[in-house]
Amino acid sequence: MSGGDKPELPTEAELSDMGRDDLVRLGGKIDEVELVEYPDPWPVKGTRAERRAERQVAFWFIVSALAGLAFLGVFIFWPAKYVQPTDEGFQAYYLFTPLLGLTLGLSILGIGLGVINYTRKFVPHEIAVQQRHDGGSAELDKKTILAQLADAGNRSTIARRSLIKRSAGAGAGIMGAGVGVFVLGGLLRNPHAQSTNPDGLWHTGWMSEPGSDEKVFLRRATGDPEEVVLVRPEDLDAGSMETVFPFRESERGDHAALSEALRRSDNPVMLIRLRPEDAARVIKHRGQEDYNYGDFYAYTKICSHLGCPTSLFEQRTNRILCPCHQSQFDALEYAKPIFGPATRKLAQLPIDVDPETGYFYALHDFIEAVGPAFWERKS
Repeated sequence: MSGGDKPELPTEAELSDMGRDDLVRLGGKIDEVELVEYPDPWPVKGTRAERRAERQVAFWFIVSALAGLAFLGVFIFWPAKYVQPTDEGFQAYYLFTPLLGLTLGLSILGIGLGVINYTRKFVPHEIAVQQRHDGGSAELDKKTILAQLADAGNRSTIARRSLIKRSAGAGAGIMGAGVGVFVLGGLLRNPHAQSTNPDGLWHTGWMSEPGSDEKVFLRRATGDPEEVVLVRPEDLDAGSMETVFPFRESERGDHAALSEALRRSDNPVMLIRLRPEDAARVIKHRGQEDYNYGDFYAYTKICSHLGCPTSLFEQRTNRILCPCHQSQFDALEYAKPIFGPATRKLAQLPIDVDPETGYFYALHDFIEAVGPAFWERKS
């Protein structure tokens, strides 16, 4: 020892010849670490108590793996489409979110309990005293600390406990897959795979059925899903606005279809009748010059910022207002945003009046995305 305090440092040749045990001892001396106690958790190997402890640790890792598999199964296969409380299948839909939380939480809990139990039962609980010093570590210190870490792993006997290693790997791997599914889950199904898919992101309830010439009329919401009240031009005063929903004659008397039309989030449309003097000043969007019917204009009620309902129409200024984040849209200039966080115009629905019945109907679906922007939106 140099000066009675520090060990003599080995040469490069001596250092390269040292084994792990030698490096562990040297590292302790260099770091001024005194091991007061370094007991072996299982001095007698292969006892029943040791095997029981190993099975207990593996049990929690296996629980984590099974819970992770259950989470993946629920996320992919469980019915998640909304069902009304009065309809069949509501109980399964109601359990979807709780089951996701329960299975993922149990998977994470199993990993945590497995690691805690392994640390308590197999990692040596040494008692050491060390003098701490400021400054960076020398190359010698780096080599000795790596040796000490390897020695700690060896003393924990993890290398020979295949049951724990396999169960821990399964639990951690499946739990990781469960966490990753939140990122990749949206890629399991392509909402644009079929251009005629009425449930795709590009379509709403105003979409005409493929191959059908059935008109989609504008319907009032009266509070009774069974009541069908259609809208005619003379029903609205100049400067007024009304919220309307899609209706097809084939849906009359169909409770599920009538209710779904009122519930679907991208269906609400504002039917606005401008005052004649204001209608004369309208600036139309290119490609949508014939989307209005006289003084009547129809815009989606779903704000292009975060999807809130733009449920306010200011008659004097002809502004459409979103009460959530105060975005404002100019009804005289194709509902473009003029104030607030919204940066995209409201989608316009093309409308006309059926010459046979006198009721408003939609010529076709929106030609642009409704609501908040997403990655494929072009406007």
